[in-house]
Amino acid sequence: MKDQTILVTSGRNASEQFGAVNPPVVHASTILMPSTKELRDYDSMKYRYGRHGMPTQHALMDAMAELEGGYKAVLSPSGLAAVTTALQAFLNAGDHLLMVDTVYEPTRNFCDKHLARFGVETTYYDPLIGAGIAALIKPNTKVVFTESPGSRTFEIQDIPGISAAAKANNDITVMTDNTWGTPLYFKAFDKGVDISIHAATKYIVGHSDAMLGVITARESHWQRLLDCNRTIGMAVAPDDAYLGLRGFRTLSVRLRQHQETAMALCTWLNEQPEVSRILYPAWPQDPGYSLWKRDYLGATGLFGFVLKGGVTRQSDAFLDALEHFGMGFSWGGFESLMIPNSKVKRTATVWRPEGLSFRCHAGLEDASDLIADLDQAFEGFRGQME
Repeated sequence: MKDQTILVTSGRNASEQFGAVNPPVVHASTILMPSTKELRDYDSMKYRYGRHGMPTQHALMDAMAELEGGYKAVLSPSGLAAVTTALQAFLNAGDHLLMVDTVYEPTRNFCDKHLARFGVETTYYDPLIGAGIAALIKPNTKVVFTESPGSRTFEIQDIPGISAAAKANNDITVMTDNTWGTPLYFKAFDKGVDISIHAATKYIVGHSDAMLGVITARESHWQRLLDCNRTIGMAVAPDDAYLGLRGFRTLSVRLRQHQETAMALCTWLNEQPEVSRILYPAWPQDPGYSLWKRDYLGATGLFGFVLKGGVTRQSDAFLDALEHFGMGFSWGGFESLMIPNSKVKRTATVWRPEGLSFRCHAGLEDASDLIADLDQAFEGFRGQME
């Protein structure tokens, strides 16, 4: 089936849903066994305890795995919880982790403050290293973690090249944070990835009203992931899984609009004399454009841009003047957002934007209204330059 059809039909089991088109919310903790036979065969029961998931959660897990092309998926209560669960599943004391330098900062914090306590060594690498990552692989390297595009700075990684280098060492697991690309626009398993991670809070939920994480695995990596997920007690409420399913069904139409609006905003911003650079992989002048074009089926609504020169006073004037762009540390919902790209942490590479950098999420408002809002905010920016 085509992806658009999978989005609508996957995870729907009429025999478990009383004929309902959308899987209903099933609240349960205790599951009664009908006889001692089922009680003794507890481990093989699909529904055996609320923490392991009821029909609502299983519908979302099945749908995500089918769309992404993986074997099976598990849920977690946030995107960060999905990242930390995946890392803990495949790392032991004494292991070495290769982590992309442009990773989401809470993931970096987990490596530096938690994994380090348990004897896991982390090396941060240049996101543009590609197949050259082979030079960083050690005998005890067990995981290579990618995130493309880079958090805040939007570098596209050569994930097929990185995966091929890792596969030359058979016991290395390749993971990717695929939140920006989504399972619709980046087919991680076709690119050599073993574990694909999503902050489903963003585009999967799509309405800024639930926290959710999803991890999808190859069959070869599934049991280890499942065992860890259950051992550390990860569980998602059926209400949140239901909201994830609701957003999942409309992912295709929403992403098309997000991309169209993002491109319209980038086109307008590029014409402003104060803008020195657009940070968006789908922008033809972006350094990562060729890799994006090769590996991705589309782009989403999150991008960045840099204003020439400038000081904090001007940044504040610009942000405070915006009416349709909220200031919030998230993205992927129906609303447009804007935050300054301050305090970008790098240790293996250097990122100097040479101006004021902003991260923008293009929501589902009319693009002409968003452009008009940017236009009047630029007047405030220019006024602070005088």
